[in-house]
Amino acid sequence: MGLGGTWDNQPYGAQEIDDAHAAVEAALEIGVTAFDHADIYGNGKSEAVFGEVLTRTPGLRSRILIQTKCGIHLPDGARAGYYDLRGPHIVRSVEQSLTRLRTDVIDVLLLHRPDPLAAPEEIAEALTSLHRQGLVRHVGVSNMAAAQVAYLQAHLDLPLVVNQLQLSLAHRDWVEAGVLANTTQSATLNFPLGTIEHCRSNRIGVQAWGALSKGRYTGLAQTPTEHATAEHVAALAQQHDTTAETILLWWLQRHPARIVPVIGTARPERIRACADALH
Repeated sequence: MGLGGTWDNQPYGAQEIDDAHAAVEAALEIGVTAFDHADIYGNGKSEAVFGEVLTRTPGLRSRILIQTKCGIHLPDGARAGYYDLRGPHIVRSVEQSLTRLRTDVIDVLLLHRPDPLAAPEEIAEALTSLHRQGLVRHVGVSNMAAAQVAYLQAHLDLPLVVNQLQLSLAHRDWVEAGVLANTTQSATLNFPLGTIEHCRSNRIGVQAWGALSKGRYTGLAQTPTEHATAEHVAALAQQHDTTAETILLWWLQRHPARIVPVIGTARPERIRACADALH
């Protein structure tokens, strides 16, 4: 989501394309071949500059997996942003993403946020149609609780292969929800209990967005607690002869759900700092 420059309608230029190319090359260098997008990132410019990189790098598309998301309308003037998983919006979003990404198929399409007003039958019809046309290979969700995932899957013949959630050392209510089940403290948690377990039981991959906690444990700590945690992470990194970024990713990957971290940074040096997490 950091590609393409500012989140507005200003056009991107050669520098934004070069920056995107550098980020992609750094990812490929350490063995990352899956790239996560969304139609709203950079007001569409994130997908567009990635498409430029694909165009200038012959053969790259066949070596990578492209995942993108749909279902959010950004604020527009006086109109507030809102979630939209109506069938026509899903189809239109995919068509626009394909154009921006300069590809003929999306490997994995995720529904970005739950839309309680969208009928699951209509969502299923749109996803099935896109799959049958060969425009989308696999489908999944993002930011959905176990019951929402199960509700949608009950109306959809295609398997939901992914649920992308905010999981990190900074946002760890997903761990606490299991530890504090059936206690009064559980009322303070902001994560739907059973979601990780549901995904694992139904062979739905779990992806973690925000996995590096926006750098708060790798140089951008602000509070005393964050500074103390960052020092502990740094000590572990030194002990294991690796980077602080790797420690944060290893912590997620230790979970038996086989969580796949999404590295949000577009900075080549920080991408390379995650290399050990692939081993």
